[in-house]
Amino acid sequence: MGRYTGPVCRLCRREGEKLFLKGNRCTSPKCPLAKRAYAPGQHGSARIKLSNYGVQLREKQKVKRMYGVMEKQFRLYFHTASKTKGVTGKVLLQLLERRLDNVIFRLGLGVSRAQARQLVRHNFVWVNSRRVNIPSFLVGQDDIIEVKPKERSKEKIKEILEQSKERGVPSWLEFASQDLKARVTRLPEKSDITSTIQEQLIVELYSK
Repeated sequence: MGRYTGPVCRLCRREGEKLFLKGNRCTSPKCPLAKRAYAPGQHGSARIKLSNYGVQLREKQKVKRMYGVMEKQFRLYFHTASKTKGVTGKVLLQLLERRLDNVIFRLGLGVSRAQARQLVRHNFVWVNSRRVNIPSFLVGQDDIIEVKPKERSKEKIKEILEQSKERGVPSWLEFASQDLKARVTRLPEKSDITSTIQEQLIVELYSK
């Protein structure tokens, strides 16, 4: 599955808000969005009133970029959500939150989702005592997620945890920081997401 490899600060500027794609560095006063709070490009500073479609598109792009998902995969998530019992928008967010790279990020084992994805890809993570190196793997209730025992003593892991401790761990995850082991106590809800997301706009966009 492809991924975006360009400068991520452009993405925050394009959406007009901080997506925290660089983790703690996004809080720095040197953040490009703080210096240039307008879209990138030659005509980025122009004020353009968005149509309804434009508003829906921007919301979809924001969520895609926040979770590091490309268009094809995002459409698959929406298709799955639309076929699942429940409110489509909420199910869509639930699927995104259940991604293994996002879970590692939520646990504070990555300062950003990109770093969390790297830990997963480099075989640092086990799920239910089995190695899983697929960032899009969906965790389920009562799953046990842990850092591979051989990697637990590494200073880098401890340093990341220290940098991320202020972010906290969501209530749907139970985390033992000493053992670097977590359990999914329940499936995530919309209220567990700290970012402002209007998922109904995405549903309206894909329903046209």
